[in-house]
Amino acid sequence: MFGRYNFKSGCAAFMALGVTAGMVAPLLTSTASFAQNSSSFSDVSSNYWAANFIQELSQRGIVAGFPDGRFKPDQEVTRAQFAAMLNKAFQKAPIRSGIRFADVPSNYWATSAIQNAYATGFMSGYPRNTFQPNQAIPRQQVLVSLANGLQYSPKGNVEETLQNFNDEGNIADYARSPIAAATENNVVVNYPNLKFLNPTQVTTRAQVAAFIYQALVSSNQASSINSPYIVSLGNAPDDNGGGVMQVLIPEGTTIPVKYENADKKKILVTRDETAPLTLTVSTNVVTDTGKVVIPAGTTVVGQLKPVKTQKGSQFVAQKLVLPSGQEYQINAQSQVITKTETVKKGSTTGAIAKNAVLGGAAAAAVSAVTGDRAVATEEVLGGIAIGGLIGLFFGKSSVDLIVINPDTDLEMTVNQNLQISLR
Repeated sequence: MFGRYNFKSGCAAFMALGVTAGMVAPLLTSTASFAQNSSSFSDVSSNYWAANFIQELSQRGIVAGFPDGRFKPDQEVTRAQFAAMLNKAFQKAPIRSGIRFADVPSNYWATSAIQNAYATGFMSGYPRNTFQPNQAIPRQQVLVSLANGLQYSPKGNVEETLQNFNDEGNIADYARSPIAAATENNVVVNYPNLKFLNPTQVTTRAQVAAFIYQALVSSNQASSINSPYIVSLGNAPDDNGGGVMQVLIPEGTTIPVKYENADKKKILVTRDETAPLTLTVSTNVVTDTGKVVIPAGTTVVGQLKPVKTQKGSQFVAQKLVLPSGQEYQINAQSQVITKTETVKKGSTTGAIAKNAVLGGAAAAAVSAVTGDRAVATEEVLGGIAIGGLIGLFFGKSSVDLIVINPDTDLEMTVNQNLQISLR
């Protein structure tokens, strides 16, 4: 069963669903893409279930596409290919001496990766000193490999954990304990049904991407991705014996934010400018029982981006960083701000820049139009050097800048369900 909670922030109340003890349950909506620039691969659409995992690993250089621009997400992965991905994903000291497998020649393309995967404890061989590099790797082997390589051991009862899967009887004896540990650490991703592990099914490139990314998250090497296919146990024990509850902040929730530099009353950017901006959550987001889900002071990392169809600017959030250090990717944005202020030739930069933070392009525009290079020393978003931008505005007698009130204009609306882990 799901637990139902009322949630409140400083500006809106909303409903969320928590996962109660002992349950593995999906979020209520299918995942939406949060991959930057949609997808780099022609066969991975923006709403593909594993698009985010693939995009993130691609950006890290852990997975790559094919010369024709495809990723081939449903293609089977061999043991050698998986070893190569592990070699790129994890930097781990050897825990045992390497060995030469009889079926892995010294000039084989993945020899080094296979040796490293063995020496670091991620993978092992078969009888008669073989590795079977061209064998398609089953899902249970991938999860066992990740659990063993990251030295995860189950903290709860193995059989109780595995009973969350309707097909747990198909899990091999050697894999039961490692898969239970992987499940506790949120490494398991089951698409399309969370209740079916399909342990003996051959792993696809998309599935391997999801497993590896979740292993990076579990080892604090990557930020959490929102996906309804990540298996989360409501009673998964943490290091202190406590419990983990997954709470869903639903699409449409409003989160109040503020700009930390209290001396600055406005932000100025050009209509075509993209500028980095870091905000903070101004009010606790809490349940009706007082449980804090997103604490005040949580950092919101994002950008001010142009909305050319409306000739305005909009804050687009990319990441939440909680005071505890937990990081979550977030799909949220502010309203579109279209209010402008015109800077004309002869204006004084002191009056313009007073109590304002300028985007790099806005600072360059002010400097070029007024002829006052002193504005280059004013605070600009992201610490951008504006000297090279001034030439873009030479000869202009005026420029219109978007005026943003950080206290009222940047309030965020969540566009995709956000899952938060509470301990």
